[in-house]
Amino acid sequence: MPEKYVVIMAGGRGERFWPQSRLRKPKHLLPIVGETSMLGQTIDRLEGLLPTENIFVITNAEQRDAVLEVCPGLSPENVVGEPVGRDTAPAVGLAALLVKRRDPEGVFAILPADHVIHDKDGFQRAMQAGFEAASAEPVLVTVGIQPTYPATGYGYIHKGEQYGSYEDLPTYRVQRFVEKPDLETAKSYLDSGEYFWNAGMFIWTVPTMAAAFDKHVPALAQDFLAMSKTLDSGTSLEEAMASFYPKMEKISVDFALMEKADNVVTLPSCFDWDDVGEWPAIARHHDPDADGNVLKGSAMVEAGANNIIVSPKGHLTAVVGADDLIVVHTEDATLVCPKSRAQEIKALVKRIGADEALKHLT
Repeated sequence: MPEKYVVIMAGGRGERFWPQSRLRKPKHLLPIVGETSMLGQTIDRLEGLLPTENIFVITNAEQRDAVLEVCPGLSPENVVGEPVGRDTAPAVGLAALLVKRRDPEGVFAILPADHVIHDKDGFQRAMQAGFEAASAEPVLVTVGIQPTYPATGYGYIHKGEQYGSYEDLPTYRVQRFVEKPDLETAKSYLDSGEYFWNAGMFIWTVPTMAAAFDKHVPALAQDFLAMSKTLDSGTSLEEAMASFYPKMEKISVDFALMEKADNVVTLPSCFDWDDVGEWPAIARHHDPDADGNVLKGSAMVEAGANNIIVSPKGHLTAVVGADDLIVVHTEDATLVCPKSRAQEIKALVKRIGADEALKHLT
């Protein structure tokens, strides 16, 4: 099997976790769940599966220093900051370029930086199976998460016939990818047993990825070929990205490749998974008090139930006589929001960013 690599995508802003999550230090660089950063936990989960020097992180230029700060075990040359965000297809193209320059035949996984997975052994077993599947045949492997409820916030993968078995785990042809469904459709997906959640975890070899880019997004393929030649001439990666990246098409890897390709297989997960997409999700990972309140830091609730209170140590945040609230205090901003309206935090952050006097708070 070719040498294994992992490229972690860590460029998001985590706006739904404002005011803790900010542009320069967003969700994946914070201990939203657990005692260490989400990105640090992602890297720790890979220990024993591959050498640390084979782990890359693609972030944005504004976050690169913060990534190096929370992940001191990573080589600085393995942490790459995009000058502008062009969505996930260019990021995957950049990942392929980074791995190819290290190993033209390498097999690599694309992983998000901010998922919660407690079962390290199960995760590594699935990753190993994916590496083997991608190395054995020219296929694009995606990890499908076994759904546990009719979620309307995730895209889905519709599995087809069984493709093979690796590490005693089955793989299936992918019939199609579907966008986030309404509740009734999500219920039908769950009842059918034929659908997985799409978690954005992919595995493929450098040659297979290059062929997919050539076929489905030839303009991007040409961009990265030209960038590679520029690097060969002695130009630095930062200079090459500054020259090529702003001109690239802004498109997701799902639209660019996965929904078009006919050589996609899915590997069902054999581990727990949560993408903790907004503040209410942290309640699934913290022990509540007798009234269902989740308290992080210096926090207290009197005569209230099912609240989430997050406050720094040394600053007491207290709630009296209120239920189902999110209250998050930081040194320069405080959020108070009904749990049922947590999805509106992103709109709030947009308003804050549009205000010259407040945009520094984003």
